[in-house]
Amino acid sequence: MSLFESKIDPIRQALYFFAASVVFMLIALVFNQTGWYEADKLFPWSVATAFLLLFAVFNSMMSLNADSFIRYWGRSMYSFMGLAFLNGIAAWLISGVPINEAQSYRWIYVVVTIGFLVFLSMVNLMKKIVQFAEREEWTQPRKRR
Repeated sequence: MSLFESKIDPIRQALYFFAASVVFMLIALVFNQTGWYEADKLFPWSVATAFLLLFAVFNSMMSLNADSFIRYWGRSMYSFMGLAFLNGIAAWLISGVPINEAQSYRWIYVVVTIGFLVFLSMVNLMKKIVQFAEREEWTQPRKRR
């Protein structure tokens, strides 16, 4: 069974992406502390927004297998909000820079949030079009006049 055929709850997806983002932030922190690599002070914010975008794309694709899109959509919204909040808190704690002082990352958060809504809406629309096409009978194409 493929990963995209499985049904993973949006809350579980958000927890996986949060854990991965914290691991990346901590690795960067360790590299900074040991002097192996000098990452930018805002690197944790970059990681937080990157994993937020990855969640948006992955979650939208996983919604194709949802039994009830409305229920999935609701759980996805809460999961996205929780992931955005937790990633923001983790980035703030690790970098020491609040989001208001993190240059353009506040706007990137807004853009990713709007993108998430667009992704989910597009996937739902595509799913509805495919369901309509599957119901339509294609044995006799309509004749042109």
